[in-house]
Amino acid sequence: MTDYRPIDCGLHSEYELAILQRRRLHLTWPGSDDATHRDIVKPTDLITRHGEEFMIFTRSGGETGKIRLDCIIRYHCA
Repeated sequence: MTDYRPIDCGLHSEYELAILQRRRLHLTWPGSDDATHRDIVKPTDLITRHGEEFMIFTRSGGETGKIRLDCIIRYHCA
């Protein structure tokens, strides 16, 4: 069982559009270290694993990351 909370379909569509348009996003999310993380990322894909949805992204330095969609606290286009 997972504690994943599905996100709004409209928000999911906005993430998909950002991927298609190759837009960068300012994301804010909680880290495992109880710190709040903020970064500008380029989302590259949305995936589903074990009933949870994730955004795959690339940071400005080239490193890739993955974040569960319901963990994103705030986002806006860069």
